[in-house]
Amino acid sequence: MKELVIAPSILSLDYSRTSEQLKELDESNAKWMHFDVMDGHFVPNLTFGPDLLKGFKKAVNMVMDVHIMVDNPDMVSEIFAKAGADIITFHLEAVKDMDACLELCRKIRAMGVQAGVSVKPKTGVEGLLAHLKEIDLILIMSVEPGFGGQSFMEDTLEKVRVLREQIEKEGLDTRIEIDGGINKETAKLAVAAGVDTLVAGSYVFKNGIAEAVDALLACQG
Repeated sequence: MKELVIAPSILSLDYSRTSEQLKELDESNAKWMHFDVMDGHFVPNLTFGPDLLKGFKKAVNMVMDVHIMVDNPDMVSEIFAKAGADIITFHLEAVKDMDACLELCRKIRAMGVQAGVSVKPKTGVEGLLAHLKEIDLILIMSVEPGFGGQSFMEDTLEKVRVLREQIEKEGLDTRIEIDGGINKETAKLAVAAGVDTLVAGSYVFKNGIAEAVDALLACQG
């Protein structure tokens, strides 16, 4: 399995201490920044636009991991590719079928960006198994998307196990990311199931950032 990556979610950033926390983040062992885009339709919450991504990209030297929770991922992916996203992950539930999913993956890759596909807790991954070579990252939501601070849903790890088995069987580089309720305890469960990329918000930003990141990295053993 690949080296474990920590992707702190800026949904949990303390915006009264933005510059201070961005500096701490940049100096930590976290390599990615998880940037949630929500349109108020696909999920009830409303968040960040492309200008904020551009600003963060100037402020830190991190991989910009953009998760678009939107009804129109085709248009929004173009906007964030132009804004400097390194990875764009859209929801399987937001496209009409698997052909549309794979077409959008190809379009994102053609813009020089890695393509990810996310699934909500109740959505299966069986339809993705035959197409993993066309997808750079699968994001498993371990809470219902939309708001931070929710409890981890352990039954979502079965999807991780199924994906990990197929990825290893085919010798692919596809990453498995998990988002929702991640702390030191749940991270251990996720990594044991086959996750190689951990999104963590509250746990990172409500503790010492560098220490929290290192505690999560230690879960790989």
